[in-house]
Amino acid sequence: MRFSHLHELTALCLKEGKPIHQLMAEEQAQESGRTLKQETDKMHSYYLVMKDAVKRGLTRDTLSRSGLTGNDAKRAMALIEVQSSLLGPIAGKALAYALSVSEVNASMGRIIATPTAGSCGVIPGVFLSVQEHFGWSDDRMTEGLFTAGALGYVIANRSFVSGAEGGCQAEIGSAVAMAAGALTELRGGTPEQAVHAVGLALKNSLGLICDPVGGLVEIPCIVRNGFGAVSAITASEMAIAGIRSVIPSDEVIGAMLEVGGGMPDKYRETAKGGLAATPTGTRIMQELYGKGKSSRVKSETETKQPVAGEGDLK
Repeated sequence: MRFSHLHELTALCLKEGKPIHQLMAEEQAQESGRTLKQETDKMHSYYLVMKDAVKRGLTRDTLSRSGLTGNDAKRAMALIEVQSSLLGPIAGKALAYALSVSEVNASMGRIIATPTAGSCGVIPGVFLSVQEHFGWSDDRMTEGLFTAGALGYVIANRSFVSGAEGGCQAEIGSAVAMAAGALTELRGGTPEQAVHAVGLALKNSLGLICDPVGGLVEIPCIVRNGFGAVSAITASEMAIAGIRSVIPSDEVIGAMLEVGGGMPDKYRETAKGGLAATPTGTRIMQELYGKGKSSRVKSETETKQPVAGEGDLK
């Protein structure tokens, strides 16, 4: 890739007169040795998996194997159907759709890791809700995935996207930033505005710990995807309105690296702190693994889940 920082990305877009998605698709094709059409077709297939995961989570039983989570997306969607959601048709659906995909993941369904399995609901939730509202084509949404991929590439290589490395700010925060920037460009925003959306989104996620109850990617991971989808829309709205990230987005990414590096281990996917260490969290751990076996935590990195395309959006 010819860029490793967001300011380099925007400079290239300005110099060559290209939007982020076009630049990224061309860069990825050159790096992989595949044709531009092959790269686009591959990304398009990922989007179809995302759409299918949204539908699956809203129409099938998503009770997880642990029995801790499932079918909340249907409850959120019910509010929209009776026009009782205060979030409106776009953000309300983004919330429901993000929950849907995350519940499909927790119930061992097929998803796309964007950028991880634990944050897989944010981008599909945002993308599908705005696609339905504006009537955008799948081809246009595929372009949005290239934009998200470019932004995620910088974040992943300059900081981290794993909760085990940098807390949930790295997983949900990165997904929110990717979705916010991509949505901004999809709405006609400039590359500079898209990058400001990244900074605005990440600033709101700094310090978020990774504290999975029972070591499972369920509580609070699933609801954070729902919150994250709405946050991404908010960050994009700010950027489109002309609100800028006073701290440059590249520096915000650096701050996330510094915060995550200083985060105690118990707040980084070990299930030893935060919500996992509450009385209820401890009880759930004992019920899952038996008394005296609370150290047998199955973290996201240890639990084998069928994840499609993990690591491909780089």
